[in-house]
Amino acid sequence: MPNAIVTGATQGIGKVIAEKLLTEGFSVAICGRSRTKLDAVLAEWQGMYPESKILAITADLGEKEQAYAFAEEVLAEFKTVDLLVNNAGSYLPGTIADEPDGLLEKMISGNLYSAYYLSRKILPAMIARQCGHIFNMCSVASLQAYPNGGSYSISKYALLGFSDNLRVELRPHNIKVTSICPGAVYTPSWDGSGVPPERIMESADIAAIVWNSYNLSPQANVETIVLRPVKGDL
Repeated sequence: MPNAIVTGATQGIGKVIAEKLLTEGFSVAICGRSRTKLDAVLAEWQGMYPESKILAITADLGEKEQAYAFAEEVLAEFKTVDLLVNNAGSYLPGTIADEPDGLLEKMISGNLYSAYYLSRKILPAMIARQCGHIFNMCSVASLQAYPNGGSYSISKYALLGFSDNLRVELRPHNIKVTSICPGAVYTPSWDGSGVPPERIMESADIAAIVWNSYNLSPQANVETIVLRPVKGDL
């Protein structure tokens, strides 16, 4: 049975990606800062996917020690990781001139350091096997500045740069790195926004892209994927 880690998987895009992998026979490890949310998801999935091993571990991946501890616990159970989806992160708008002090640090920690720390701990096992696939959930905010993007956009630019560097480093080891840059996707964060769900993409669209990219031949890698709603960005 193949093994995957999906971060930021208690709701939204990450949860749907994890469910797609469980449907396809993967064992899956997830993490989150809320034990209550993790337990709710674990109970739901254990009923739906009784044959799969599911790990739900409390961790804040923006904190190095917690990210490393999470990785070590997963590797102790799984031994190998075939697929890593670095999806953890958050969005807070702002402008560089007047956003709250500390917002840059918060965005960089959650959106960049989480992927950096976890990847560093998982990579030795992938390199030893000379295979694996890492997906980093970037954004259209990684590609173009926009009003009120502020520190969030900075962090997503940085995550794309991390992905590009990691890909070059891992090519000799047959490990794939894919950056996914979606526009607006309907998740619980849009509740109450007044934006109709049919105007923007579905989380299942992102899960399908991950799954299809993972299933290419061993010699093929999709490096960067950009998805937008058919009517364009909001």
